[in-house]
Amino acid sequence: MGLLITAFYASLLGLCYLYLSIVVISVRRREQISLGTGDNPELERLNRAHGNFSEYVPITLILLACLESLGAFTWVLHVGASALLFGRVIHAYGLRHHTGTSWQRVAGMLLTFGAMLFLAAANLYMIHYTVV
Repeated sequence: MGLLITAFYASLLGLCYLYLSIVVISVRRREQISLGTGDNPELERLNRAHGNFSEYVPITLILLACLESLGAFTWVLHVGASALLFGRVIHAYGLRHHTGTSWQRVAGMLLTFGAMLFLAAANLYMIHYTVV
C-alpha cells in the first residue's frame, strides 16, 4: 500500500523547507548578499533555521519510513512525525523572530530530538519483537 504516513509528513515538511528557502532568498535579494551571510544577523538566523531543518529532517524521515515499513501502529507514526513537524516549525519561528535563546528554539530542538529518539527506539523494538 505504500508509505502513506511518511509521504504525508514528508510533503508537509517539504513545504516548510520550501518556505524557509524562499525566506532566505528574499532576504538575500533585499540585502544584496549572494554568498554567505554578509554579517547580517537576520540572514545568519534564517540561514541556521534552513540549515538545521536540512540537517535533522532527512534522517528522521528515514526513521519514520523504516518504522512504517515494519508495520508499526499508525498512532506511533503520527506521534513521532508530528513531534518532528511541530519541533521544526517552532524552532524555525524562534530563530527567525528572536536573537539568542528562546523558548521556541529550546522546545523545537527538544521535540526534534524526542522524535528522533522515539522513532529510533520504536524501530529497534519492531526489529527485535517482530518477525519480518
